[in-house]
Amino acid sequence: MISEQEILNARILIVDDQEANVQLLGEMLRDAGYACIASTNDPYEVCALHQKDHYDLILLDLQMPGMDGFQVMENLKEIETDSYVPVLVITAQPDHKLRALAAGAKDFVSKPFDLVEVQTRIHNMLEVRLLYKKLELYNQELEQTVLERTAELRASEARFHRLTELSSDWYWEQDKTGHFTMIYGPVLEMLGIRVNDTLGETRGDQGALWNEAEREILEANLAARRPFLDFVYSRTKPDGSRQYLMVSGEPMFDPSGRFTGYRGIGKDMTESIRRNDESPTNSKIITIK
Repeated sequence: MISEQEILNARILIVDDQEANVQLLGEMLRDAGYACIASTNDPYEVCALHQKDHYDLILLDLQMPGMDGFQVMENLKEIETDSYVPVLVITAQPDHKLRALAAGAKDFVSKPFDLVEVQTRIHNMLEVRLLYKKLELYNQELEQTVLERTAELRASEARFHRLTELSSDWYWEQDKTGHFTMIYGPVLEMLGIRVNDTLGETRGDQGALWNEAEREILEANLAARRPFLDFVYSRTKPDGSRQYLMVSGEPMFDPSGRFTGYRGIGKDMTESIRRNDESPTNSKIITIK
């Protein structure tokens, strides 16, 4: 909302080649409480004054020597690129009213002046103008906020991806049907989960023998939409070597609580287990509470 004080503090320019009209309008505005009133008898000065002071309302006489009000409005359009020219025209010619509105004026008053009508039209037009400016400022702030949040989100995603790369060998996301929607690292090779989408169909290295008991546990957790932490499972590769993999995953849900898929990280633990000379006999599931 626009307060009454904001309206009374609005910047107003009176443009009329007749000094008597300028004085009459100025006195009327001051008596009504308006505080920021400027005037000129020279229509050639209007654009420069508006560029300098950005008036909220211009009271513009249409019939002036040298440059009439219609020409002034055409020049103002080059300044007000948002197409909102804050002009209230003053005319004694009834046939000029429609032409003035078509030229960009927002309202008009007739000569001789009806002071109550003039005050009402000025007040209403200033209220609309100030609301328009406030909305424009809000949209600019909103646009800037969106740009800042987008930049923050991208930076956050970059940090997340980097941390994922440092803490694990791969990151993966699946939709609710089990199709991979995002992968970082050798997910298909490491997980050995059969997929059938644009990534192709695979089950890890051809000839590798998975520990079926471990695989059943992993696939059961995926099917039941349970989170799991540090699940270790293994396979025997075609060259006879043993490979150990550790994965963690959690189900994803939309704001309404509907399941949308899985995401998780994984790591090849083979070298670590060999260095520690560990040979796990049981896979483990730790459910995230």
